[in-house]
This record gives sequence, structure tokens and C-alpha cells, in this order.
Amino acid sequence: MLTFLPSPDDVIAVTVANKITGEDFDQMLERLESKLATHDKVHVFAEAISIDGIEVSGLGSRLARAMPLMGKLRRFGRVAVVADQAWVRGVARVESAMLPFVGYRVVEPDQRAEALEWVLGG
Repeated sequence: MLTFLPSPDDVIAVTVANKITGEDFDQMLERLESKLATHDKVHVFAEAISIDGIEVSGLGSRLARAMPLMGKLRRFGRVAVVADQAWVRGVARVESAMLPFVGYRVVEPDQRAEALEWVLGG
């Protein structure tokens, strides 16, 4: 289940819980493409709660759609990942190491408020 949280226009704030579906990927890609079309920098707050699966059906076509975004990675500003599971935080830390030019924070749920404030520019 994917829920977009209210946020400024240059921020994508989202909570993902349980299973991540192909529709969730599509919604995130649409939101990201829209933000990058209108802003020089985009900031991301992503909260993952009890992820127990990722739908792989159609994943190849979604990854192909996401490939053009790889050339826009320097346009990401602040990214915070809040996760209640160690494996999700571990994946996010690997991603952050591959993107040293992005301000990246990976935290547990007890630091959620601070992470959101940081992404919002506070």
C-alpha cells in the first residue's frame, strides 16, 4: 500500500506498507517524473512499514521506464528513508553509498519526525 503525504511541490513524501505492487511503482514513477519536469532539485521522504513482499510481475518494463531517471540522479537533494526493518535500512544505505552527491539519511521510526523535517528543509 502506497500513500502520498502532504508536502511542498518539490518534495515527494510517501509511506509504503506491506507489499509493494506494480501500481505503487507506477505511481512513484509518475510522481517523480512530474516533479523532475518542474523542479531543479527534488527531495524525497520515504517511509517503509513492515514490507513483506515486492510484486515482480511487470518489473522489467517498469525498470526500463525508470532508466532515463538515472541521468537525473544529481537532481536529487535530500533523501530520507525511515524503515522499521533492518534489511530495508541496509538496502537504503547501499543506495546512499552509490549516490555520494545526494544528502541521504537512513533512520528508524523513532527518528521519523526529524527525518521529515530535514527533507522539508527544516
